[in-house]
Amino acid sequence: MQKVLGIGGLFFRSSDPERIAKWYETHLGIAVVPTSYEQEPWKQEAGPTVFAPFKKDTTYFGKPEQAWMVNFRVADLQAMIAQLRAAGIEVEEPTSYPNGDFSRLHDPDGNPIELWESKQPG
Repeated sequence: MQKVLGIGGLFFRSSDPERIAKWYETHLGIAVVPTSYEQEPWKQEAGPTVFAPFKKDTTYFGKPEQAWMVNFRVADLQAMIAQLRAAGIEVEEPTSYPNGDFSRLHDPDGNPIELWESKQPG
């Protein structure tokens, strides 16, 4: 059976796509979409990815109309939280689980973002 190799893109709506793309680049280091085929897109580091559909009435994402949430792996959650807070971005205190530490913030459009520092080796 053929299997997909990974996520090739994450596409979502925004009232101001250029502004939101710049916010992700400035605060999370995700390069904006290239404007030519000679430019390189953002490349993520290899690591675990969870693909988890949730029940339609979940409150985990926040607002009931919120259909998705992205989770980004980070090397040092405390340093990332400090960096975001220094830029004036509100970030929740981390919560620790057996698989790692998690913290939540929202982009300027109100989309939830989860940051995850894995406790798994490698």
